[in-house]
Amino acid sequence: MSRFVRASKYRHVFGQQGKKEYGYDNVKVTNSAWDTNIISASTRYISLNWNASGGGAFAILPLPNPFTPLPTGFPSKLPDLIPLARSHTGPVLDTDWSPFNDTVVASAGEDGKALIWKVDDAAFAGWGQDGWEPQDFDPVARIDVSPRRVGHVLFHPTANNVLATSTGDHVVKLWDLTQPENARGVLGGHGDAIQSLAWNPTGTILATTCRDRKIRLFDPRAGPDPVRVGEGHGGIKGARVVWMGDRDRIATTGFSKMSDRQAAIWETGSLSNVKTITIDQTSGVLMPFWTDNNILFLAGKGDGNIRYYEYENDNLFPLAEYKSSEPQRGMCFLPRRGLSVSDCEIARAYKVAASSIEAIAFIVPRKSDSFQSDIYPPAPSAEPALSAAEFFSGKTAPPKLVSLEDGSITTGSAPLSIPTTPAPAASPAPTKTTSAPPPAAAPAPVVSIREEPPAPTPEPEPRIPTRSQTVPGTDDGTVAALKEENARLTAELRDAREKIRNLELQVETVRANARKAAALLDS
Repeated sequence: MSRFVRASKYRHVFGQQGKKEYGYDNVKVTNSAWDTNIISASTRYISLNWNASGGGAFAILPLPNPFTPLPTGFPSKLPDLIPLARSHTGPVLDTDWSPFNDTVVASAGEDGKALIWKVDDAAFAGWGQDGWEPQDFDPVARIDVSPRRVGHVLFHPTANNVLATSTGDHVVKLWDLTQPENARGVLGGHGDAIQSLAWNPTGTILATTCRDRKIRLFDPRAGPDPVRVGEGHGGIKGARVVWMGDRDRIATTGFSKMSDRQAAIWETGSLSNVKTITIDQTSGVLMPFWTDNNILFLAGKGDGNIRYYEYENDNLFPLAEYKSSEPQRGMCFLPRRGLSVSDCEIARAYKVAASSIEAIAFIVPRKSDSFQSDIYPPAPSAEPALSAAEFFSGKTAPPKLVSLEDGSITTGSAPLSIPTTPAPAASPAPTKTTSAPPPAAAPAPVVSIREEPPAPTPEPEPRIPTRSQTVPGTDDGTVAALKEENARLTAELRDAREKIRNLELQVETVRANARKAAALLDS
């Protein structure tokens, strides 16, 4: 056994649940057996699939905070009758908030429709007071997706007003919400029910898991067929997928043929398996969540604990567990721009229990009160990089990132490419990182826009040293020159990788067309 302990700044991360009165009680969680996360969050609101009669409904509630009480006058124990989003004629199966507008949410239902809703703060005025009567929310747009159920909705990470939906017809449809009359793309090839969807950070590739035990990667603008298909987990139950940041890796959870719960890492160039770990033999579906701190959170339905692992050199190193005696029915994570950096919070989960919603903060213990740039890489901002029309016309742009220290906006990494060597464990993002501006419906204010790509050096600008760290004297001119050269080389490498990726996709498209032509000739 090695006598050396692996160095990690996240070794002592711990989960801290907010006080009971900081969350919600008396919630009526849906009884639908469809497998989704049940809950979704923006930086201002949460949505929860509700157990309602007379059709489908979901609740929209102000975002609870594990560090502070609910808004003044807002009850922790919800009244029996609350305003609901009711317009589905069947149970609501999934919801997702727009990454660019914290008041816009999409819902999917058993009735084959996707609805778009916009939340007004006035809807929460007077809750629980004498004479108060709940007024239900009304949708601002309706989309007839399919004659069968719509199982998932997922907004595009960089293009505004672009929505992906999965249907009971085993296809994924893409929509331009400014013109929702007809789908702008239909992605097929699935042999059974679609179990999960995940965009890569730039929105150029969509990954899906399916009950036919396969993982598929789609380039939505290259055609309806997948550009990669690979064998996934051996069991048919509850496979999920999440993209591991801007690297060429995806993480999945699922079951083996012997019903062992598994987590796996896959290389996206060939969908070959890089690493598989067995978790346990419990029957609950594992919900994976990735943060840009290179941490993979795993929360099992029916479990009371949340496991988290640090990704490094294609390995998952267990960090710790958050343990609770109350099992979770669903879970979501807060967008990173809404975190409390003054409390060294690197992630926040919202856990749905039998009749309550709890906020759980994951904290890196630090003694210093200054901003901890090494644990706060820039977060996806509330500013879209593309419009829907630009995306469907073929344009690609990296995401815009917000500094969690001062709110400044930078441009993210280039669109996904396939590296020829394994991606190293990402240190905190190279650019100066910052604290999240207060959540707001409008995009975060732009303080400055920097054109250079992030430099991959993990050291931030020299500042007051924290804890036992010291800052040795350096020549500012030499450091600046090295950073500039590093940034230039990084940009060239990303451009080359993007070209490789585009060429691979073109080759795969040609092969798919050749297979179709051969099938027609044989018939």
